[in-house]
Amino acid sequence: DEFMTGEPDQGAAPVRESRQPIGIVGLGLVGSALGARLRAAGFQTIGFDLQRAACNAFHAAGGVLAESPQALGAQVSQVILALFDSRDVNAVLSDPDGVLASGGVTHILDCSTGTPAVSAELAARLSTRNFAFIEAPLSGSSAQIAQGQATLLLGGETIAIAQCTALLQAITDRRIHVGVPGMAGRAKLATNLVLGLNRAALAEGFAFAESLGIARADFLALVLATPASSQAAVSKGALMVTEDFTPQSRIRQHLKDVELMLTLAEQNNLSLPLSEVHAQLMQQAVAAGGGDLDNAAIIKQWRRL
Repeated sequence: DEFMTGEPDQGAAPVRESRQPIGIVGLGLVGSALGARLRAAGFQTIGFDLQRAACNAFHAAGGVLAESPQALGAQVSQVILALFDSRDVNAVLSDPDGVLASGGVTHILDCSTGTPAVSAELAARLSTRNFAFIEAPLSGSSAQIAQGQATLLLGGETIAIAQCTALLQAITDRRIHVGVPGMAGRAKLATNLVLGLNRAALAEGFAFAESLGIARADFLALVLATPASSQAAVSKGALMVTEDFTPQSRIRQHLKDVELMLTLAEQNNLSLPLSEVHAQLMQQAVAAGGGDLDNAAIIKQWRRL
């Protein structure tokens, strides 16, 4: 597998595209943020979700609702999947009466964080039916996605990615093509491992500082002014200080990612002791009812401990 890092991918020569409607399956935090980005860029967005509340919010924000995945697929050529995991992605794409049934869809952009091997297999299987499958997990919270500050990690054929230039540019200008399908999932999990541990370390630092008599706001100022600073401190530090845990991302979603990291590491005879502890902390948070809180709420674990 080819793995390219460093410079954001600028794609091949720009492909001339019209502002055709874009389909979005999965209207949670990521799907709704992507919808907002696309509408701001002039795209009509057609969405579907099994949850009525998510559909209502999407429609209220200016999106058009489809009554079924098949009805959505009949109106668009490019579909974004913003689902929980590879099992959901596989179910949506394998349904004979689903989003691919009408024959109008040509490109599938999977923004879920899933199992790399499943993504690679899906891409291979769909290519035999003339569907282009592109892995496109986003590194960043839903707030960062909505602001165009997230980074797209792309796994797919160069020509297929180039054919989606207008769509990808509308989402973010921070794009890195990391190789064939399967590689973007690997890249997302590896970078998410570091991000998650940064958040957990920050939370532990807050707890330690408080035990020494340092106020949270003062400690955050110290972190941001020293080499201890990180993007996690920038994006989550203030939330930990104010205890505003309105979800921009969710603990249970990151726990799913870390459990997948641990599974893949075991398959490769690798130990991840820090991530094992991190998973335990998040499992405890979920058991305590905090699974749907923002990832910044990991700080609550030290109060429980």
